[in-house]
Amino acid sequence: MAPLSRIGSLAAAATLLASTALAQGYPERQITMVVPFAAGGPTDTVGRLVAERMSEQLGQQILIENVGGAGGTLGAAQVAGAEPDGYTILLHHIGMATSETLYRELPYETTTAFAPIGLVTEVPMTIVARADFEPADIASFVAYVKENADTITMANAGIGSASHLCGMLFMQATESPIVTVPYRGAGPAMTELVGGQIDIMCDQTTNTTEQIKGGTVKAYAVTAPERLEILPDLPTTAESGLPGVEVTVWHGLYAPAGTPPEAVERLSAALQSALADPGIAEQLAELGTAPSPAEDATPAALEARLTEELARWKPIIEEAGVYAD
Repeated sequence: MAPLSRIGSLAAAATLLASTALAQGYPERQITMVVPFAAGGPTDTVGRLVAERMSEQLGQQILIENVGGAGGTLGAAQVAGAEPDGYTILLHHIGMATSETLYRELPYETTTAFAPIGLVTEVPMTIVARADFEPADIASFVAYVKENADTITMANAGIGSASHLCGMLFMQATESPIVTVPYRGAGPAMTELVGGQIDIMCDQTTNTTEQIKGGTVKAYAVTAPERLEILPDLPTTAESGLPGVEVTVWHGLYAPAGTPPEAVERLSAALQSALADPGIAEQLAELGTAPSPAEDATPAALEARLTEELARWKPIIEEAGVYAD
């Protein structure tokens, strides 16, 4: 029998050879990007733009799989339990940080179940209403909501979604217990808003900009620190007397924990190259956002952002006392 030290050396050598082979050959087949929200929503829009450019960089197609439900946790759980071989990845937004508190029992541990790949983009949100909603500007909108909270309906993309979180901040700031209506994604929610079945909504510019410009919804404010070039006449919530309603939706790309570092590095490099493409910057600009810079499209930057946001949202959610389970 070979000495244990030699067995250990052989095992280490085998691992090194496997890693080297992966680095040289990865990816060898199609990659699945799970988007944990409905097709047609804002995160899906970002995912499809990024997947197309990353596919070009990797030489293999990245296929989008929409796994909506439970505020994004169903799709996240699917990726957390996937084979950590680099062929299943997850595009998630701010809900990755908030679900840890919103769901008191998650089927995965947020900080240990995933291998961060990099930040993708940070999207402002807008407060919008059906096109024929009565108030003419943000000041009269806030006053109207306070007086009529019990008769107004607010759509969101599901418990834990970005639109739900933004709506929660708005209700806290205005002390208005509005009736909320959750949908299985921002796409269906927007359809109902445009159709007049719902009164108001807070959602990402990637889902609202075209509707605002087309006049199918009425816009009141943007939740970013500054006004947007794409919507210059839209005041910020801080300008409008709602400084607490400031939220941008950052998107990150993840792989299951245990994914070989070589695969994570390859994916991160492809992400950085994709985001540097002028074409994707132009498309995102049309939606009121921009790609993350190369220094943010890294595992370390995403890990730091997730840690920061977990700490930020935990007390806000606990104070509101709103849980998804």
